[in-house]
Amino acid sequence: MNRLLLFCGAFVLLTICAFRTTLPTAVATHTSAVNEAKQIKWLTIQQAYALTQKKPRKFVVDVYTDWCGWCKVMDRKTFAQPAIADYVNENFYPVRFNAEQTADVTLGKQTFKYISGGSRGVHELAAALLNNQMSYPSTVFLDEKFNLIQPIGGYLDARTFHQIITYFANNYHQKEPFDRYKAGTYVKSYQTSLTASK
Repeated sequence: MNRLLLFCGAFVLLTICAFRTTLPTAVATHTSAVNEAKQIKWLTIQQAYALTQKKPRKFVVDVYTDWCGWCKVMDRKTFAQPAIADYVNENFYPVRFNAEQTADVTLGKQTFKYISGGSRGVHELAAALLNNQMSYPSTVFLDEKFNLIQPIGGYLDARTFHQIITYFANNYHQKEPFDRYKAGTYVKSYQTSLTASK
């Protein structure tokens, strides 16, 4: 009788332990699926260039390097925000470009190459996008015809980045200064979308 009771107790304990270890995994899988839907769908510069030939849209280009610590912080804290991912995916062709990549990049009839120099080289396309002001991370905005709107050097927190992407996506940069936009139009039209996603 004692053996039967011991066996039943062990069986119940093992069942509970098995259930406790599988439950968080199932929840984690569901959570990661939801989070995947809220990520920026990064493209190569060549993919985005080809897409804009068929369906014109502005570009946001994240210019980074593998060794850049602030680039990684921006990935985790800014680009990971669901409201930012949704807005970027809906309004831009999002591009990630490694400023030190060695592969040639051909856009239309122009080919950009890696230029080695010193301990680190730079890609000609990164230099062109950043007006030779090499700073990482940098965020570059291009219009639908691949013309430079503005490069912005340095780390951008989620709030600032959201202000900037809404400013350029809706052509407010042609209508009002950025400081006035942040204090007026942004607060009225967009600020709640960023805070609602947190």
